[in-house]
Amino acid sequence: MRPTAALLPALLVAAALTACGSGSGSDPDTVKVSFKQSTDNSVKVMDTYLADIKKQFEKAHPGKKVELVPVKAPDAEYYTKLQQMLRSPRTAPDLVYEDTFLINSDITSGYLKPLDPYLAKWQDWDRFIDTAKAAAKGEDGRTYGVPDGTDTRGLWFRKDIFAKAGLPADWQPRTWKDVLDAARTIKRKVPGVIPLNVYTGKAVGEAATMQTFEMLLYGTNDGTTDPLYDKAAKKWIAGGQGFKDALTFVETVYEEKLGPDVADALDPNVMTRVRGEWLPQGKLGIALDGSWLPQDWLEGSGHEWPEWSEELGLAAMPTQHGQSPGQVSMSGGWTWAIPAKAAHPDLAFEFIKTMQTKANAQKWYVANSGIAVREDVANDPAYVEAQPGIEFFTDLVASTHYRPAYPAYPKVSVAVQEAMEGVTTGEKSVEEAAKGYDEELRTAADNQVIEK
Repeated sequence: MRPTAALLPALLVAAALTACGSGSGSDPDTVKVSFKQSTDNSVKVMDTYLADIKKQFEKAHPGKKVELVPVKAPDAEYYTKLQQMLRSPRTAPDLVYEDTFLINSDITSGYLKPLDPYLAKWQDWDRFIDTAKAAAKGEDGRTYGVPDGTDTRGLWFRKDIFAKAGLPADWQPRTWKDVLDAARTIKRKVPGVIPLNVYTGKAVGEAATMQTFEMLLYGTNDGTTDPLYDKAAKKWIAGGQGFKDALTFVETVYEEKLGPDVADALDPNVMTRVRGEWLPQGKLGIALDGSWLPQDWLEGSGHEWPEWSEELGLAAMPTQHGQSPGQVSMSGGWTWAIPAKAAHPDLAFEFIKTMQTKANAQKWYVANSGIAVREDVANDPAYVEAQPGIEFFTDLVASTHYRPAYPAYPKVSVAVQEAMEGVTTGEKSVEEAAKGYDEELRTAADNQVIEK
């Protein structure tokens, strides 16, 4: 009998979980490692790296085996599948790849094991920077993940398009207006290209919230206070003037047709198009995006672009009016966590230790175009010189912010995406979208909201 449409999503998730195997307890000598596999078949950075770590681990631990369990899915779908896996000892792997934005939600749900007893005996933990450690810490003060790098965000731009538009090759905007004016100049003088891409809407999930909205919102004040969450009051902040100004920026991009067509902007594959098509093929002038883009352009990636460092420029995202500190960035990153229901947690932590030797960590940062969270790697000239752009994005750590990744954050993020989508399509005014956000925020945060 054919399943009804209502049952299809549940059956698809169940099928995906079945494909992941029978959980970590089936073989006492095998550690199961689950990770997010790229939906782009040509991008094998994680697969290649983990295959090498597997060889090292099995050589160092005779008789022990590693089973790699890839989950091929976009971010939002990966999070759903991961949480399904973590609920049962039958499906829980021994080690999972956790986005820092979701980790507190999974901690609260009881899905993850605190790692403090392991970390206390691991000397390398002292090499990790404090901000990265904090991103993997629960509200109970315990640590639930080992970060494998962080990231920062800025403005990428095509130098040839800037030259045609009469814009400088060393462009460094001071205000939001400077960014919009550059996009307007490109639209006027270089027809046929997309002037500016900023991610928006629910289809791209956290990319819209973090790569765009928070890059704007955290640049509306002086950088000393969090505009989303009040830590002292332990409450979320309703959408004030800064929130509305950030929405207005997004509205302007799409209302003035400075961005891609709305249908393309709301396509879940738009991130792949930015990295694999629009930037390399000279179809996009400016992209507000992350430090990791070059991983798609390296040899063997399927989107090889060896000239990218000569053809692209980099600029920090400015604060709204150029106020101190003058620039803004957001940082996130991923961690390796051990499920509460893992059958072989000791073996899983040994695998983490193999991944996080200085040499292996440095290899991963470079391959993944990531930003080092180990001080010994960050201070190594070989790391700084390994790839163009690494020094620029590492320097942004000084002015970066981390999301308030408390348990309610995933729902808050969706509310932000809905507000963005409303102004992108023109279905809602900025005031209407901000009001809708406040209503969703109160529900997401269980009414723990204040106005500022």
